[in-house]
Amino acid sequence: MNAAGRLGAYAAGVVVVFTGAFAAAGAVVPEQAVQTWMQQAEGAQMDQHTDEGQSQAPSETSTGTHAGHQVQGVSVEQNGYVLQEVSAPATVGAAGELSLTITGPDGVAVTDFETEHEKDLHLIVVRSDGSHYRHVHPVMDQDGRWSVPWQWEAAGTYRVYADITPAGAGEGRTLTRTVEVAGTLEPDAPEVTATDEVDGFEVSVEGGLAAGTTSPLRVTVTRDGQPVTTLELYLGAYGHLVALRAGDLAYLHVHPEGAEPVAGQTSGPEVEFATTTPSPGRYYLYFDFQVDGKVHTAQFALDTTDTTGGTATKSSTATAEHGGH
Repeated sequence: MNAAGRLGAYAAGVVVVFTGAFAAAGAVVPEQAVQTWMQQAEGAQMDQHTDEGQSQAPSETSTGTHAGHQVQGVSVEQNGYVLQEVSAPATVGAAGELSLTITGPDGVAVTDFETEHEKDLHLIVVRSDGSHYRHVHPVMDQDGRWSVPWQWEAAGTYRVYADITPAGAGEGRTLTRTVEVAGTLEPDAPEVTATDEVDGFEVSVEGGLAAGTTSPLRVTVTRDGQPVTTLELYLGAYGHLVALRAGDLAYLHVHPEGAEPVAGQTSGPEVEFATTTPSPGRYYLYFDFQVDGKVHTAQFALDTTDTTGGTATKSSTATAEHGGH
């Protein structure tokens, strides 16, 4: 399949999640900011029209559009599925666990899920300034309670994303909440950079993000100046990319394009993605890859260009904080 065909096929799999969780957690977010976000979401709904100018009803999982792209997972609740309160240590350094429960339309905890990318639930946690990113996979007990050992490294407001596909639901849901961690806040927002160094690997991303359209990105992994061709399958792919829009942490979860990976084979040094950015602005990118059985995370920050293309600004150093797995 040629590049254009791969991009077209892949773009259908992009999931974009906006920030309804902030609205649901008004106690930890300024009321004026919450009202602004809600007004933007309502405005996006009103902008959803057909080419003939007639209103187009949103689909079951869509609550509006932004720059022509459907918005999903805008709150703690979606189509009757609810992410209940998230339990986690309240202070920095305290050992404990992060736990959550998801209830269905009947109000009962959901215990039957479809497996997506080798897991029944993908949990992504990141601080509101884009730092301290983590992608983990909790374990569910017989009562539907998910948990994972947890310890916070820094204070602040954290965004929690739970990606799930309940059995029989027909499609995936992304539910979100915020968690407050007490302590002195030391902001650490990622600077614009298309390169990063992590655990002895040099990782770079090429390509620009064009607002309102699908953009190709190529991530390259080297070590000591030599291409790394031993990228292992991780969750069914040679790499995973998460993109968050700076400011409101709109969420894009994308996977590599191209041929289906073959079990037991390695790849590299390049992994290609197709990423749809819903609006102009800055995006934080997190690239997970596995070598020698260990998962590493590289972090970038890119500004969008206009729709005519172009590359994002690069800086010589990365200032991002890396989350564990």
